[in-house]
Amino acid sequence: MILSKSNDSMKNTPKYENFGITTGSLSTATALAALKSLLLKHDNKKAVKSINSIKSILISSPYGEIDIEISEINILDKKTAIASGFKYPYNDPDITVNHEIMAKVQIIDYDEKINGGKQERVIVTGGKGVGTVTKKGLQIPVGQSAINPVPLQMIKKNLSKILSENKIAKVEIIVPDGEEIAKKTMNPRLGIVGGISILGTTGIAKSFHEESWKKSLICQLDIADAGNFENLVFVPGNIGEKYALENLNIKKEQIIKMGNFVGFMLEEAKKRGIKKLILFGHVGKLVKIAGSIFNTANKIADGRKEIITCHASLLGAKTKTLKKLFKSKTTEDMLNILKEENIKNEVLNSISKEIIIIIKNKYQIEVELILINMKGKKIN
Repeated sequence: MILSKSNDSMKNTPKYENFGITTGSLSTATALAALKSLLLKHDNKKAVKSINSIKSILISSPYGEIDIEISEINILDKKTAIASGFKYPYNDPDITVNHEIMAKVQIIDYDEKINGGKQERVIVTGGKGVGTVTKKGLQIPVGQSAINPVPLQMIKKNLSKILSENKIAKVEIIVPDGEEIAKKTMNPRLGIVGGISILGTTGIAKSFHEESWKKSLICQLDIADAGNFENLVFVPGNIGEKYALENLNIKKEQIIKMGNFVGFMLEEAKKRGIKKLILFGHVGKLVKIAGSIFNTANKIADGRKEIITCHASLLGAKTKTLKKLFKSKTTEDMLNILKEENIKNEVLNSISKEIIIIIKNKYQIEVELILINMKGKKIN
């Protein structure tokens, strides 16, 4: 893959290191390769040799020109071809890396009698492995293929450049194992069924996995907003979601997963005018908020033993107890120590009040806090 801008500053960027290609760029490249193969077959007597020589395709993207490798092209008939390419690795844990994307292109005649001559020149749909949108709140209307606006425009723009004015290109994007890949993404939760989404806003994928994950988390808020759901329940992850569904009278759509990005998601909730919510999850995660830790990943910060020991101290716990708390390895161990000393409820209530105050002061959101243990039982 060669990335280039008008000043050629990226001309010699090493392959697959700091940059990758989006599913939108690969879809565009395979669609363009399929269309070019059909045009070559029509115009060139040595078409087979010419088609086989197409090893890469240069596409235009919002970022600049991108040269993308094509793995295979097949002519199905006089009007139809299919091309494929692989999303090669780069320095990012991208779920779609090493997977194939295909584009099937059919050329048909432009008919001025249809829609008063206002037919689209390039018609794009999703085939096998491309999801279908079933919930409001996303960029794509319900019932349509999950091909985001920028990739959709990229495909149309690139193909329109070489398409004759009296022709229409019908494009079907296919991801052979897209349905299986989608199970590992946020798509099922967002109401995108049957496959992955074709994504990208610039054409290139940078090694910012955290940023892309945050964007997927935000979509939950957009869907909840579109569905006019009240009483939203914010949880750290899958375990919180499971126990929230078991213990609260709510629908799955009311649950918002935060991952480790508690502060980020609360800030997004504030932007959307959410004034009240339920915060539900394991005490080991949520206790960190009492220390103003809003990214709960252990590699960022821990602070559990410090926070619990501090609140126990404020409530008059003995020095011996405080030392045992501070030496503990897990939150469950600390809870057992507090229970033995008959101060568990007092300490958890103190921590809960602090979390509620911190969130209200920082985000102007009223919180009902529910702390659970590893068995999913409420403990505060």
